[in-house]
Amino acid sequence: MSLVLEPAAQDLLFREARTANTFTDEPVTEEQVQAIYDLVKYGPTAFNQSPLRVVLVRSAEARERLVPLMAEGNQAKTASAPLVAILAADNEFHEELPGLFPHFPQAKDVFFAERPVREQAAGLNAALQAAYFIVGVRAAGLAAGPMTGFDFAGVQKEFLDADHTPLMIVNIGRPGEGASFPRSPRLAYEDVVTTV
Repeated sequence: MSLVLEPAAQDLLFREARTANTFTDEPVTEEQVQAIYDLVKYGPTAFNQSPLRVVLVRSAEARERLVPLMAEGNQAKTASAPLVAILAADNEFHEELPGLFPHFPQAKDVFFAERPVREQAAGLNAALQAAYFIVGVRAAGLAAGPMTGFDFAGVQKEFLDADHTPLMIVNIGRPGEGASFPRSPRLAYEDVVTTV
């Protein structure tokens, strides 16, 4: 069976999409970010826990605080990207579960009463949502530059709190000149999938 999604959409989301390292100066609007979120919020998470939290770095002052916390190779592109998003896991996501998982509101206390359990669940499910977010950026016709090369403790201290764990930082915008490296190889189906 072939995919139902049109080939052009497949290309936009996956085959032609690349991690961007340079961007034009065209701004990314609040409306674009809202549209991205309004699409990707439907991606599945366990118990519908939805632990991803996003900090949009728009102001010059916030950018000045963030750039020194980036790895040296990520500083210039973060300084020049039209929009930067800090993606984090909310380790207190369980407080929202009675509303997000209404058919079993007790899940908050039955499964997630202990902090280490919440941190593990939040990390895994927010990482899923971070991947959805990147695909959503592509669906908006924009490019994403996700990075984990930064001072995690510094970003948490500067932009978050003890209940939020940074996962990645994503530069967002229209790709600039020479934005991407050539496509790297991918593993073949038979190298990944085993049938038992």
